[in-house]
Amino acid sequence: MSQITARIPDELLVLLDEAAGTLRRTRAEIIRQAVEYYLDDYEDLQGALTAIQDPSDPVLDWETVRSELLAQD
Repeated sequence: MSQITARIPDELLVLLDEAAGTLRRTRAEIIRQAVEYYLDDYEDLQGALTAIQDPSDPVLDWETVRSELLAQD
């Protein structure tokens, strides 16, 4: 496993230590999990952006869709 060094504001370190104490985990465990969550969200965002930018995926007009849905009732 690789090791990295990062600088964080003192206020954030206090919050990190509080969370570590409450959760009975090490700083490293909390930071590792936070990075994993962040990267999972980043992957989801990248997928959404790719889908939005796909020129073969038609953009639907909300009013048209709304009208068609209401007409089905």
